Amino acid sequence: MIAQTGSDPAGLTSVTAYKQLEKRARVLSLIRQFFVEKQVLEVETPLLGRYPVTDPQLDNLRVENPFPLNITNATDWLYLQTSPEVAMKKLLVLGSGSIYQLAKAFRQDAPGRLHSVEFTLLEWYRVGGGIEELIDDLTNLLEKIIGPLPVEKISYREAFIQYAGIDPFTATIVELKNQAKKHIDVSFDGDRDIWLDLLLTHLVEPKLGVNRLTFIYDYPKSQAAMAKLSKDKDGYEVAKRFELYVNGVELANGYHELTDPVELAQRFKIDNERRQSLGKPVCNLDVDFLAALETGMPDCSGVAVGLDRLMLLV
Repeated sequence: MIAQTGSDPAGLTSVTAYKQLEKRARVLSLIRQFFVEKQVLEVETPLLGRYPVTDPQLDNLRVENPFPLNITNATDWLYLQTSPEVAMKKLLVLGSGSIYQLAKAFRQDAPGRLHSVEFTLLEWYRVGGGIEELIDDLTNLLEKIIGPLPVEKISYREAFIQYAGIDPFTATIVELKNQAKKHIDVSFDGDRDIWLDLLLTHLVEPKLGVNRLTFIYDYPKSQAAMAKLSKDKDGYEVAKRFELYVNGVELANGYHELTDPVELAQRFKIDNERRQSLGKPVCNLDVDFLAALETGMPDCSGVAVGLDRLMLLV
């Protein structure tokens, strides 16, 4: 996305803007070519939905609904998607097979170099296989766009022990808090995931993906979102989830997708409890999505890639 601000008497802005547009168009073409070769179908889903996300880390932008429906859970608001995830999963339920989308997404994030209220996501779902196969696909795609880079795979636990000097699975909340306060100037309090997030962003992330692709996998159970759970090699229950970092920047987030509507509804309720503890509004559960899952969603893995962040590497 390119924003034009101010004036440029020398004409440098227009030249730079054209080069950026040309580069973005080339990347979009490479992405589409990659999926054509993989025989993965491109789809387009609505930007507006009736339900907000329950994820405590995300906040929807909303617009007034001019035609509210007289049905259960209806509101006077429609919500701009934080990602096309739910809409795409409804297509998977209908038998679409593997699909991808280049979609606009919207979040109430403070604008910055890596955050914007409006941005573009590449999101795709691979029917069959887990996150290992998805990581291979993502690596192959990025090689076509930014060239070959060494690939590093390290578990969330191993990354914390190596870079933050603490075991995220065995440390108490007090130990996590004390370790964070040794390195970060914070005065507030928080739950376990707050301290894990602070340690991750301040101590671990800056060391990840230095001139390489670093995949972090096996996240804590409490950070599973919509990912399946499993046991790691040491017997800890973990989320089958990965994130990709390049030069300290999170570029992608992937899951072996949870398909059980009962467990997913329970996670949504836990999300709402955490939102309430953080002083955020409780969200209506997306009953349409849960009902769709009851008809059966295929085993699949999915990933979202920040296209605007990717463009910083091209």
